[in-house]
Amino acid sequence: METPGVLYVVACAAPAAADLARLVMLAQKDGWQVHVVTTPMGARFVDAEELERMTGDRVRSTYRMPGEPKGLPPADAVVVAPATFNTINKWAGGMADTFAVGLLCEVMGFGVPIVAVPLLKDALAKHLAFGRSLEALREMGVRVLFDPAAPSHARMPSWEQIMQELRSVVGGRHSQG
Repeated sequence: METPGVLYVVACAAPAAADLARLVMLAQKDGWQVHVVTTPMGARFVDAEELERMTGDRVRSTYRMPGEPKGLPPADAVVVAPATFNTINKWAGGMADTFAVGLLCEVMGFGVPIVAVPLLKDALAKHLAFGRSLEALREMGVRVLFDPAAPSHARMPSWEQIMQELRSVVGGRHSQG
């Protein structure tokens, strides 16, 4: 049976990133080869050692240096969760000042299916730039899972719901294990 392929999981600096191993485990159960990328601040929220053990690959948060080998195989899909106010706005605006945002901007150019799951404070969710950024990402084909009407404590879907959305976005392109 064909496997779904390579999944990039991009995590930002939000409390849900501390439980990222759960998403990685669910993706691997579906047959994905998972590679984890974090924003520089997001690296402080994840257990890199555990994620590296699970994936067999290092967690990346910085650009590679000249002369270093390219380390990531091409992505077949991307999950950005949790996605912060800062990352959403920079990504939508094409401001690739971190490896994670640069990678997101690049994979969009290849038409890779992306599921983004913002997690931020109510006050930031009401900021005009955030709404515009979500709309821009949706216009570019990103599946955004964000309900501004949901209470902040219940705004982020479960890892299982995120995986279900990924399956929907990837659709018939790959069979699921």
